[in-house]
Amino acid sequence: MACQQILASVFEGAPGGAFFVEGPGGTGKTFVYHTLCHAVRARGKIALCVASSGIAALLLEGGRTAHSMLAIPIPILPDSSLNIPKQSHKAELLRQADLILWDEAPMQDKLCAETVDQSLRDIRAQPDRLFGGLTVVFGGDFQQIPPVIVHGSKPRIIASSLRRSVLWDQLCVVRLTQNMRVLPEELSWMQWLLDVGHGRHTSETADIILPEALCVGSDVKDLIAAVYPDLEQRQPPEYFMDRTIIAPHNDSVDLLNQAMLSVLPGNVHTCWSADSASDRDDGVQGDSRNYTSDFLQSLNISGLPLARLELKTGAPVMVLRNIDPANGLCNGTRGIVLNISRRCVQISIIGGAHHGQKCFIPRITLTPSTESLPFILRRRQFPLRLAFAMSINKSQGQSVQTVGLDLRRPVFGHGQFYVAVSRCTSGSRVKVLLPPNANYKTKNIVWKELLLSPLNV
Repeated sequence: MACQQILASVFEGAPGGAFFVEGPGGTGKTFVYHTLCHAVRARGKIALCVASSGIAALLLEGGRTAHSMLAIPIPILPDSSLNIPKQSHKAELLRQADLILWDEAPMQDKLCAETVDQSLRDIRAQPDRLFGGLTVVFGGDFQQIPPVIVHGSKPRIIASSLRRSVLWDQLCVVRLTQNMRVLPEELSWMQWLLDVGHGRHTSETADIILPEALCVGSDVKDLIAAVYPDLEQRQPPEYFMDRTIIAPHNDSVDLLNQAMLSVLPGNVHTCWSADSASDRDDGVQGDSRNYTSDFLQSLNISGLPLARLELKTGAPVMVLRNIDPANGLCNGTRGIVLNISRRCVQISIIGGAHHGQKCFIPRITLTPSTESLPFILRRRQFPLRLAFAMSINKSQGQSVQTVGLDLRRPVFGHGQFYVAVSRCTSGSRVKVLLPPNANYKTKNIVWKELLLSPLNV
């Protein structure tokens, strides 16, 4: 029914329309995207598949990140427009296109969708039609993590959501309700996940009592042993593909990764970055000549690799940049380290359509995407981080067989707990580490202003 409704907009009569495909994990959103994509392309028409994250884009046919395909500017402002000249080949592609599929749309600031709408009206020379008469299908789950706003308050983050966009009332919402992956014996687990996503078992102080079966001991070694048994022995790539540990804070993730790297057999290779600083051109005071290399290398900034990157052959790593999305190397791709040299690291991709593919990762120069520093930092380093553990935000879009949650420091944002516990489809394979004397209690932050009406399994 969902596919028929959308295809009718593409093929029948005057095309054009906007949809939002909503449903929790396992309800078939990716299947719908594939069906739509193949149906449109089978008739010789053009379907563009994009996603808000690189890892989600890998699941789509010919998928690219929305920022890459649509040239969405960074940072995005209310008066921004796509960086696409009207006489360019990409503009002609958008004029000829019949469908855009955009997965994980709730992760993006509403300004991204609004900018695409205004620019398509101009590029396609149809200023009075939504998205210039092009059919656009957004998809995602509002129970998951909303747009990330640096130092943003709750009202500001909610205001940036797609649900608060001027476009929302013009979208036709298509609901997917039946979970296609869950086994009959796991129906109670999936219902519990839906309840968690809507805050049904959560008190007014955002506290939730976990089932006792989910919790392990109070020591981090108990969590590591439960998720990574026999880590001190050499393990095949599939061992790391099927399991991970998740934590809300990046510093907790770094400590977990270092703890597990010390257990993994082999010699440690330390890769130091080459850092430099330059003055900003926006009037912010800061003499870049005063910053030493030691100080620059002490900075640990979200989105950048560590200045001191410690690796071992056989260790799992995550790529931090969209290096070659067509061949599976994008922000969020996981791999196993095969060889380490001064100028490149060879990895084997784990998971997805490119599983087993061997790639070389070079050193590249990276700068932070935010302007929180009084100078411009340039870090030349391998765009990699250890991936025994990852942050909750990075885990969105990943699916594993066994997941461990380090909640000694609780979650701090909407949807984080739901994303963390929903990385696998069985409650028996979720292991949670809580602080001592927690009495199985932790935080589950749910902003009901962002949610659509609740669903049952």
